[in-house]
Amino acid sequence: MEEKIIKREITYSDEHLKDFYMKVDDTFATINTTTPYLSWDEYFANIAMLAALRSKDENTKVGAAIVSSSHKLLGMGYNGLPSGIDESQFPTAREGKDISETKYCYTIHAEQNALCNTTVFDLTGSSIYVTLFPCCYCASILIQRGIKEVIYLSDKHHNDPEYIASRKLFDAAGVVTRQYDGRIFCVV
Repeated sequence: MEEKIIKREITYSDEHLKDFYMKVDDTFATINTTTPYLSWDEYFANIAMLAALRSKDENTKVGAAIVSSSHKLLGMGYNGLPSGIDESQFPTAREGKDISETKYCYTIHAEQNALCNTTVFDLTGSSIYVTLFPCCYCASILIQRGIKEVIYLSDKHHNDPEYIASRKLFDAAGVVTRQYDGRIFCVV
């Protein structure tokens, strides 16, 4: 049986995603059609990436997917303003005279959004797939809700204090964290 390779042209529309795509460009550009199905990790990591594409954030697009231990999708989310708010009334900048003039006071994180969108209350033992390693505030909430594994695609803030705090919280709570290094299929 002859192996078929399908190559897709990739366009980059977002600098944050461009850096990630380039890191694993071979995986993005080539889909081996002899692989009959995606692994669970591939499936849910790609769902998190797809959710990130819903974000209107001009700088950083983040997606998250919460998954049960039996591989059921329990919730999804992406970063952005809360539902029903006129986005034109709020800042999108990273910097301002004070924090109220930046996007940070108004943006809900992908992890928080996924938790709000869950289909069940009890998340004990669940996992979350995220495109960006969670901040310390999201880490606290994920621990509180019973998430036991965090699978992340990017850890670009690894040395920032609030992400060091995240890892410390996860370690203390026994939450497993691991970087996803499998295939991501380009959908843009």
